[in-house]
This record gives sequence, C-alpha cells and structure tokens, in this order.
Amino acid sequence: MEMVLLLVRLFLFGVFVFAGVGKLIDLEGSEKAVKGFGVPEPLAKPVSLFLPVIEIVIGVLLLFVGTAWIGAVLAFLLLLLFIGAMVVQMAQGNAPDCHCFGQIHSEPVGKSSLIRNIGFAILALLLVSQGPANQGFDLSASSTDMLQAVLILGILVLLAIAVFYLKKIFDQQLQITRRIEVLELVSRDGAHVEREEAGSPAESLPIGAPFPEFELADTGGKRVRLSDYRKAGQPILFLFVSPDCGPCNALLPEIQEWNKDLSDKFKIILVSSGTIPANIEKFGEEFGVLLQEKRELAEQVKARWTPTAIFVNADGRIASHPAAGDTSIRELVEKLQTEDLGKEHLYFPAGDNGRSLLIGEKIPEFSMPDVKGETVTHEAFQGKESLVVFFSMTCPHCVKMIEDLKEWDQNKNADEPNLVVFSDGDAEAHEPLALNAPIVLDKNYKIAGEIGMRGTPSGILVNEKGEIVTETGVGASNIWALLGKEPPSK
Repeated sequence: MEMVLLLVRLFLFGVFVFAGVGKLIDLEGSEKAVKGFGVPEPLAKPVSLFLPVIEIVIGVLLLFVGTAWIGAVLAFLLLLLFIGAMVVQMAQGNAPDCHCFGQIHSEPVGKSSLIRNIGFAILALLLVSQGPANQGFDLSASSTDMLQAVLILGILVLLAIAVFYLKKIFDQQLQITRRIEVLELVSRDGAHVEREEAGSPAESLPIGAPFPEFELADTGGKRVRLSDYRKAGQPILFLFVSPDCGPCNALLPEIQEWNKDLSDKFKIILVSSGTIPANIEKFGEEFGVLLQEKRELAEQVKARWTPTAIFVNADGRIASHPAAGDTSIRELVEKLQTEDLGKEHLYFPAGDNGRSLLIGEKIPEFSMPDVKGETVTHEAFQGKESLVVFFSMTCPHCVKMIEDLKEWDQNKNADEPNLVVFSDGDAEAHEPLALNAPIVLDKNYKIAGEIGMRGTPSGILVNEKGEIVTETGVGASNIWALLGKEPPSK
C-alpha cells in the first residue's frame, strides 16, 4: 500500500505542477479563463496569479511524506472548487475555456474535463483518508532501490508526455498534408488523385438529409445547438476551419465580407477545433466560433478537410456537397449570391455530381405486387413522406439492416415517414422478414433504377406529393442519415 500511496503522490505532484506552470506561462489566458468562470474583473488578475502558485505549492507539499497530507487536503478542496465551478457553468449552458493546464493544454468545459477533475479528486481523497501518518514511502529516507524505482517511473512519465506531444505534432502534420492535397486537387484541373487515408473531399452525407443536431461551445463560453440557429428560419453556411489552417486564414477577409454583405441571405457559422484563445486570435470574436473537442461534428458530416463549406437550407437540410478548399468555397458562395435560396428543391452539387440527382422529380407511375400479393402503385407515396429503401435478400448488409429498419418502423412516431421497400426475388424468400411495411417485388429493379437506386442497400426520401427530395443514400449509415439518425449498431 505504501508504494501505491507514493505513486498517487507523485502523480498528483506532476498534475498540479504541470497545471501551475502551464498557467504561469500564459497569465493572460489564465485571467481570461478566470473571468469566464464569473470572477469579477477587479479580482480576475490576482486570482489568475494566485491559482497557479497554490497549485505548484500543493505539488511540492505532496512530494514529502511530512507535508503530503496537508497537500492532499488542499488538493482535494481545490479540486472540489474546480468541480463545483464546472457544474455551475454547465448547468447554466456555458462552456468557458477551462485553461486547466494553461498554454500546455486547454479545452472548453465539458464532460471530459469534469470527469478528469473528479478522478483527480478521488486520488486526493484517498491520501486524505489515510491520515497524516500514513502517506506512503518517504523519498528522503528511501533506499537506493527505491530511488531507482522512482527514477524509472519518472522516465516512464516523461516518455508518456513525449509520446503525447509527438502524437499532437503528427496530427498537425496530417492536417497540413490534407490541406496541401486540397490545393493539389484544385490545381490539377480535375485529374484523379488517390487519397484513401484522408477520405475524398467529395464524400458527403446525402443532399436532402437533415443536418445533424449538435451541442457545441462557442468562443464566448456559451453552449449552442443547431435548434438555436434554426429559430431564425434562415439558411446556414457552415464553414469548417482550424486555427492552424493557412488557407482558412487566407480566406478569412472574404468570409468577413460575406458575413457583412450576405447576412440577409444566409448565416455563416464557423466550426473549429482547438482552444478558445487560439480561435479568437485567428478568427476574432465576430463569429462566435463553435468549438469541437475532437472534430466530432466535422467527422459526422464528413467535412474532413479545412477549409470546407456545407450549405444547409432554411428547413435544416443539407443542400450542398462539401466544398473543399478556398476555390470551391468561393464558387459555392457565388452561386448562393445569385440564387433564390427560398426556391423549392434547390441544391448545389459538386462538379458533375448533380447530373445523376433526381431531386424534385416525381415517382414514375407503376403498379406492382408486394410480397403479400397486394398491389402497390405510385399513389402509395401521396399524402405522407416516405423512406424508400432498395434491398436484396442476397446482400448481407441489407439483411443486417432490415432488422433495425423493422424495429424503427414498428416504433416510429406518427410524424416520421412511411417505409416502402423495393426488392427482387420471390415472395417466399421475403416472408421471414415479417415487415409491416410493403416490400414491392421489382424484378431486375426496373422502377428502383428509375428512381435512383445505386446498389443495395440504398434509399431516398419522397415527400407527400410523391417528389424525390434527397440524393440517394448508399449504405446503411447514409440511409439512417436521411432520417437524421445514427445507425443503431454504431
């Protein structure tokens, strides 16, 4: 147990000294973070200086067995103060920059920072519970073997820190490489370039799918949801950027002009990553940049490059393919300037991708049997929105997905779309599926091909007038995206 207590003391020593030094080398950021937690202006500066000093003092106290218990008590009380402040801010819907480790590492207050501090508090409480006389091995009176063990532990900790920073450097280099490749893509006049590791800039959620709901912190410390922006009933241009992105910086003056001149047509929202100070320094406070913790929203909407733009119409549905790179973004904005953005079935495909889209076209007339022997016609799509899924019994991905679709169809809300499935093969082969929704037997996918099937499984949404309103979603994840849902198996 004594070795465990020593390791806990050494770990907390590293945490508090690391945090204190990080804050001291960025006192301006520390002061701003303190203000974000509601400390009055006159007290912000002294508090921002006192806090890192007391953290370093606590760290030093934890090193020595004679003072470790006092250090543990102070550590526990300080962590309780941090946890309480975080809970209050989160309960108010705020997410100020925690500035937990100063310039070394910072992030908006959220679940991860709260859980981390609770974990530290539990370790401090463990030391407190042991009493002043039982704080583990005394380093000053330890044997040579003990000092060697501590030295090895210290080396391992330093190696772990080195690995952490090497990973950050690698991630930054990967981002730079992706941006260089965007420039290559623009300069090659459409030449094909393999980029399997980064993902294609043209890869996207289907046009017509709802833009995913989110909750992110802005640089002012407020937590913001998509629904907050939707209340204005205005189209939105999402721009995915990064504070260390050179092309983003080059494009910023134009973004500021668009924000000023086109605000009556659409709203511009910048979505970034990194710290609050870094984003304010790069983009200013004009936009209230939304901050991701780990590019989670960008990955969800497949905006894997920076800068990338995605246009969302007033109904909250994706109305463009991702425009990757400054040239593509400018082209998209030029189109947005000249178009009536309230026009029905308006969308902005990338390149030649729009030629195969059937958005706005009506379902062709047809009359076909379903697996129960009943006749289904194009009139089945009148009166209510429908999700149309193209399916095959020989496709293992389809069979896997159909169980999830069946559960959704049986439990969906009254305002959610009807489900209609088009499939090939004999009626008997489909009986084990036991779907309530009609399974139309479309031999050789004659009708399915006319209304956008692109392999199986794939799907489209059809509105209450029988008009196709989305791009074809290929694969289970894109079909669920048409409904604004995550795949159940994810």
